[in-house]
Amino acid sequence: MTALDEIKQFLPCETPQAWIDVALTQQPLMLIDHAHCEKKAASTAMTLMFRYVDRPDLLRKMSRLAREELIHFEQVLALMESRGVEYVHLNASRYAAGLRAIVKTHEPQRLIDILIIGAFVEARSCERFAKLAPYLDEELERFYNSLLKSEGRHYQDYLQLAQSYAEEPIDDRIAQFRALEKELILSDDDEFRFHSGVPKLES
Repeated sequence: MTALDEIKQFLPCETPQAWIDVALTQQPLMLIDHAHCEKKAASTAMTLMFRYVDRPDLLRKMSRLAREELIHFEQVLALMESRGVEYVHLNASRYAAGLRAIVKTHEPQRLIDILIIGAFVEARSCERFAKLAPYLDEELERFYNSLLKSEGRHYQDYLQLAQSYAEEPIDDRIAQFRALEKELILSDDDEFRFHSGVPKLES
């Protein structure tokens, strides 16, 4: 089984075709938000490194992840520059905040929840890269396909860390986040973002 196959089994649903259709008409916005996502992913990894300094396995994996995400950030910026797309501030989508709404406040469950969310974010990114790639121009298709291996590994790193820190199986907790993730992905969204639900089309 490939990492992408594993991710498809992990996620509760596929990205709706309606989201793909909107993404193809919003490619500059898609790239801008993609750049923000890579920067946020690096920031999340660094935050975990500063907060949980007593976990060597987490420190190693998050250090590598942060470096890779920053490289991806730079690559997206270069693509945007070559296409005349300006990097601007964007409001965050409701996706990450929606998932964080059920994070526990006590440790180690808080850490486990954050790691589970990291696994979903990376898995959904990977799934959307794969779904989008065949529709894109040759340069973007090649770039998005090139991200699949590292993003798939990031999903695995987050999930393995979550499992290793839990004193009991986390299947039920994953199922809770899976149900919430499905709702966020399949419901209508007010604006298009890389991790948004289905954007409402202007009538």
